[in-house]
Amino acid sequence: MNNLLFAEHVLLPDGWARDVLLQWNAQGQWQSIATGQTPAGLIPRAAGPVLPGMPNLHSHAFQRVLAGLTEYRSHTQDSFWSWRTLMYRFAAQLSPAQLEAIATGLYVEMLEAGFTSVCEFHYLHHDTHGKAYADPAEMSLSLLRAAKRTGIGLTLLPVLYQTSGFGGAAPTPGQGRFIHNTEGMLRLLDRLLPLCEAQSVRLGLAPHSLRAVPPEGLREVLAGLDAMDATAPIHIHIAEQRAEVDACLAWSGQRPVSWLLDHAPVDERWCLVHATHMNALEYQRAAQSGAVAGLCPTTEANLGDGIFEFNTWQGNQGAWGIGSDSHIAVHPAEDLMMLEYSQRLALGQRNVAAHDTQPDVAQALWQGAVAGGAQAAGRPVAGLVAGQQADFIVLDAAHSTLAGLSPETMLASHVFASSRTSAIAQVWVSGQRLVQQGRHALQDSAMAGFVQARSQLLKV
Repeated sequence: MNNLLFAEHVLLPDGWARDVLLQWNAQGQWQSIATGQTPAGLIPRAAGPVLPGMPNLHSHAFQRVLAGLTEYRSHTQDSFWSWRTLMYRFAAQLSPAQLEAIATGLYVEMLEAGFTSVCEFHYLHHDTHGKAYADPAEMSLSLLRAAKRTGIGLTLLPVLYQTSGFGGAAPTPGQGRFIHNTEGMLRLLDRLLPLCEAQSVRLGLAPHSLRAVPPEGLREVLAGLDAMDATAPIHIHIAEQRAEVDACLAWSGQRPVSWLLDHAPVDERWCLVHATHMNALEYQRAAQSGAVAGLCPTTEANLGDGIFEFNTWQGNQGAWGIGSDSHIAVHPAEDLMMLEYSQRLALGQRNVAAHDTQPDVAQALWQGAVAGGAQAAGRPVAGLVAGQQADFIVLDAAHSTLAGLSPETMLASHVFASSRTSAIAQVWVSGQRLVQQGRHALQDSAMAGFVQARSQLLKV
């Protein structure tokens, strides 16, 4: 009876199914998903509808300690750039032990909220003086340990950061912990690859942005990555801010997304993080490339980035997923709700994310984000399908927000009406139950470590 679960309602890639027997193997992969079944007496029964686990395609783990601490005016007109100055102050202080504690607490939060895997866009490489550690993977190892301890799936994306602006501007003092030459980055990837493989972590690469990686550095690092793993995921910040678009135009005569599509082999391996400010042709070309749009709605709202034209992207059949980025909120339902509501405010319409083949907004959002998130992660986490990893969520059908509803309206209520209370009963990753009755086994110790690390940083 091991590795079996019966559920009355399960969200499969082609829609809701009834009376489903779920079975996974010892490696934590789906072995069979059979519908229309009658459960045997000893098979465990799910406490509510079963959903595919949600991949989180963009995370800067250490930034969770800033959540709520930058909500005051420090300039006549605050922006992403003034926020970044505050963020750099925290980044300058972090030790490997503090990063591990913060990431451990954050990953517990993610799991309890229904994120079952995370793409960690990791750019804190060096010590507090900007010097390489004796082991160049020191900070990366903190993240690997946090993922292993909590059980969350991980795609590790070491960040290449070389310049402070377009045209090769020298790095600023606040960026010293980020900087790598191309050779150093490739050595770091070589060091990390066997460690990641031993832990079932996917290793990729993140050229930080066009302003931070000059053309030559981008070409060289992509060639080196291909020699190591020609299928490795590649993530890049792109067109997040209007000022970034203007600076790219001044430097190259092209907008950032257009420049990238013309000068890099953008395809299904790529995740274009934010891509907020594109014109109609860029939306079309980027979608046709097969790249995933990495949307971070709560962070983009918090930073005043702007609103992604979701309808335009959908109209071009573009893949997309969600990330909690700076972790001002850590909940996939909240990011999906923010995505939908931003479109409603911009367009003066309702139910924008629905489409011809799926009129249910919450279902369209959940399934789209799972598919795109799995592609961006480069891991087999694309839902309840044989051969994929057994990552799933069980909603709490007895929760006051969900009780007495159909499975479709339970999902909609989870996304739009849970009022920041958890309507999740269980979370499973690779066939292992990590969250029970809404709580991770490490919740108390992980959050105590997080609070201690934050208190230390605030005293400096």
